[in-house]
Amino acid sequence: MSKKQLMSNRKVITRSLVFLTFFIVSIVAYSAQETKTGAAHKIRRIENSLKEFRGPMALFQAKRTGTQKKMVLSDRMAHYRVPGISIAVIDNYKVDWAKGYGIIKAGSNKPVTPKTCFEAASTTKLLCAVMALCLVEQGRLDLDKDINKQLKSWKIPGNNFTGEQKVTLQRLLTHRSGLNRPDGGIDFEEGSIPTLIQVLNGESPAKNKPAAVEYVPGSQFQYSNMGFLVIQLLLQDVTGKPFAQLARETVFEPLGMKASTLMHPLKAHFKGNVIAPHDREGKAHERPQHPTALAQGGLVTTPTDLALFTIELMRGYRGRSQRLLSAKTLQKMLSVQFNHDPRKLFGITSQGLGVFLVGEGQTMYFLHPGQNNPGATCMLIASPATGKGAVIMTNGEQGMLLSFEILAAIMHEYGWPVVRYGEGE
Repeated sequence: MSKKQLMSNRKVITRSLVFLTFFIVSIVAYSAQETKTGAAHKIRRIENSLKEFRGPMALFQAKRTGTQKKMVLSDRMAHYRVPGISIAVIDNYKVDWAKGYGIIKAGSNKPVTPKTCFEAASTTKLLCAVMALCLVEQGRLDLDKDINKQLKSWKIPGNNFTGEQKVTLQRLLTHRSGLNRPDGGIDFEEGSIPTLIQVLNGESPAKNKPAAVEYVPGSQFQYSNMGFLVIQLLLQDVTGKPFAQLARETVFEPLGMKASTLMHPLKAHFKGNVIAPHDREGKAHERPQHPTALAQGGLVTTPTDLALFTIELMRGYRGRSQRLLSAKTLQKMLSVQFNHDPRKLFGITSQGLGVFLVGEGQTMYFLHPGQNNPGATCMLIASPATGKGAVIMTNGEQGMLLSFEILAAIMHEYGWPVVRYGEGE
């Protein structure tokens, strides 16, 4: 064997040993203590009954469990190279249990617990929507008014498209404003703190394309991170408060969400308890989140805190609480604004205000997924008619696929409602 071949083999063996060590540590730290021992049997069954992901539509159908071979959660974590997961399950409008699995960072021995903080990514948009609707209820914002007439410190640049129709808050919340995503993401120069207006204008030290209306507002669906940054600026303009402060006062404090923040850089008591994102190979990438562009994906929180938020939305929708919004507003928020083709949008059948919907009536679910690159995911889903729901957060790029497998096991164990898709779907 040549010296070159020997060196190549050593590199392969070294990488394999590092990867093997990582997952041995993961399995040792695999299971942090659950919050409720009464759910122990359910938890064990869920952990041992995962099935290979076959598509999101199967989650909501009677055949969602099928006859596939059952698999173990720790094996699926290894398969997807996801170092850590945290889960909170809601039943009868209460947190039934919460549990952490694995480690916060590859190469560490610090286990994920129910108190470990994760990145909520785009699930932050649901929080932003609730904050906006609070101001609509107060009469300080209008869903259908030209957004440029409500913005104070900046305006959406006009063009031929805005000459035909105006951008409104309703269109921003439903991703039908015509605003760009933008391609290439929303980034910033290392060590800098761009203003939100610099982000919207695409000016240095922001590293993104500027906000631009690319279609006639209201004419089609185009998922837009930029649209929610416009909402963030609108909320700041109207209230005179930073977005993070407004979230704390409007949502976190009323609901007791003590492990939630939108303050970046993170304060000291958060820093030591936050996951590191990992790419699809399981390699950690620690990089600060954007310090000012927050509404599209800046929330740091736990599944338990997001479960408290989810429960309040369900209870409010049923007229059992008004700590955030009235039943009338929540029923509008969770009503169909327009339909989606579930075959093209991960099983989602329709659009609410700042939230996605699956099914209708007693079998309606509201949900919002999130994924931050290079590797942090969040899935929030709930059935307001039954009080069932779940929040699953991971620190791996392929965490969403794993979350779907976990979610299917939770749905089966707790008997969640079945969704009837249209014929041929």
